[in-house]
Amino acid sequence: MPEFLTTPQGRRIAYHHTAGAAPGVVFLGGFRSDMGGTKAVHLQAWAERTGRAFLRFDYSGHGESAGEFLDGAIGDWAEDAVAAISALTQGPQVLVGSSMGGWMSLLVARALPGRVAGLVGIAAAPDFTEDSMWAGFSAAQRADLAARGRVDLPSDYSDDPYVITRRLIEDGRQHLVLRDPMPLPFPVRLLQGTADTDVPPSVALRLLDHADSPDLRLTLVKGADHRFSTPDCLAMIESAVEDVLSRIGG
Repeated sequence: MPEFLTTPQGRRIAYHHTAGAAPGVVFLGGFRSDMGGTKAVHLQAWAERTGRAFLRFDYSGHGESAGEFLDGAIGDWAEDAVAAISALTQGPQVLVGSSMGGWMSLLVARALPGRVAGLVGIAAAPDFTEDSMWAGFSAAQRADLAARGRVDLPSDYSDDPYVITRRLIEDGRQHLVLRDPMPLPFPVRLLQGTADTDVPPSVALRLLDHADSPDLRLTLVKGADHRFSTPDCLAMIESAVEDVLSRIGG
């Protein structure tokens, strides 16, 4: 059973925390994902096996956390991440961000610069509300969003549509990270599948070019999709986290 944290904003978020060695590792999930996903659970097992402190949690409106998904937005979920890391971990952490979690990791690094020791991005999707969703909307969809406050998009992962709210788009514009300098003064590892149709490799290349880091590497995996959850991909995630830990003396 998860434990629960009430954030400073009054949101009740579910989490699992494993005690262990520092620096700890924090998993940040994707849009409409949850902490019970394959990558999060796999990293939990890795942390238990290696004796590493580990935190996974659900943003508000996701998984086992309270709230309605459609009420949330990028800024809310970034606040949840900052609250969880601030309250539930000690000292510098290595952030592992999957898809939207990659954007969350960058926002956490900006908000808590002293608490981030390294970062692993898995199909990281910074600024996706603007550069993927809004940019990909037709004129009719943009009009629908303005008139109704929402637009329904088909999903590759569910029979239910992706519902995109006007608040999600407008709030996302207040938290863009690829338009300003991005100092990441720690080791960064980016993992990206070439067959990812949700977050194409061009996003990873843009992030690689934009970020200012003394130790940043991008690994492209031919044929891997957005889930990045095959046994080989999971092993690569482990290796990337261990590489970052080794370089920061962890």
